[in-house]
Amino acid sequence: MQLLIIDCLFFQYLLALYYWRLALLTIFRRTLSRYPYRVALAMIWLLLIFSVPNSFQIISDYIGFLFVGIMGAIFANSTGAGGGVVFVPFFNQIEMQNGAIIATSFAIQCCGMTAGALTWHYHRQSLLVGNQASNRKAAGESDQWLYVNKGLLITIPFSILGVLTAQFALSGYTQQMQTSLHVVFGVFSILLAVAIYGSIPLLHRKNSAISLLPIDMLVLGVISFFGGIITAWLSVGVGELVAVYLILRGFNVTSAIALAVILSAFTVWSAIFNHLFITQAIYWNILLFAGAGAIIGGVIAKRVVLYFSVVKLKLFFATWVFVMGTAGLIT
Repeated sequence: MQLLIIDCLFFQYLLALYYWRLALLTIFRRTLSRYPYRVALAMIWLLLIFSVPNSFQIISDYIGFLFVGIMGAIFANSTGAGGGVVFVPFFNQIEMQNGAIIATSFAIQCCGMTAGALTWHYHRQSLLVGNQASNRKAAGESDQWLYVNKGLLITIPFSILGVLTAQFALSGYTQQMQTSLHVVFGVFSILLAVAIYGSIPLLHRKNSAISLLPIDMLVLGVISFFGGIITAWLSVGVGELVAVYLILRGFNVTSAIALAVILSAFTVWSAIFNHLFITQAIYWNILLFAGAGAIIGGVIAKRVVLYFSVVKLKLFFATWVFVMGTAGLIT
């Protein structure tokens, strides 16, 4: 009798194991067919982790950076600011060297800002599809995105030029700026927070601008160039400045954030090669986890923007930047 009960329990265990495995395979196949690139990235990430020596010890030591990457990318891709507003003060608190802070922040943002840029691009494409389907609401929303392509054509080249100017033509001055990173970052963060607070009353405007004037193109070019220089110094700058300007000018907040995110993605990629081949200061173990978190945060950030009140999001972000900037000056 006891053997019969044991056999029945063992059979039930095998049956449950079979159906559990079948369910997992079904979920995996559906996920793979729906999100093939995301699944491929996850598999590559797992292979990278378990291909290094002492992988379990590395996971134990650095898994917390996964959540740092998620948080930084959500802030970055839901506000138009670079993830450096989170990474720089955090890395400074754990006493990383200034060169490693900038290099690692850029590397993480290459992951998160790219994911965010692609997510915002697909969102814009969905609005264009709605416009073609004669959906009146979608058509109205897509009209508020008409300036984005022109804005990117203006801002991306000037931002990249600013980054390269800072890294090569002004390399000595850039190194000098980074020796007092916490002070420069603190001052910039406080000024940025004040600008964001100042832009909040303008978010209540009902009518949004939909086209760039010649003066806008000139100002955006200047902002992008100097923003690129600041970004090379601090790993933040150009996205924040461009987003604030567009909001002050009366453009749709969501499209302004999307433009800033896409611009930041191109900017950080133009900056990373200097840190890969010249400074070689990237902290790879941190990048392995924070970069993965940044991809996750970049994908879900759009939902944060579309779900929460823009005013509350800006208030929270401006307060965060102000507090981090003040803490940087105090320490």
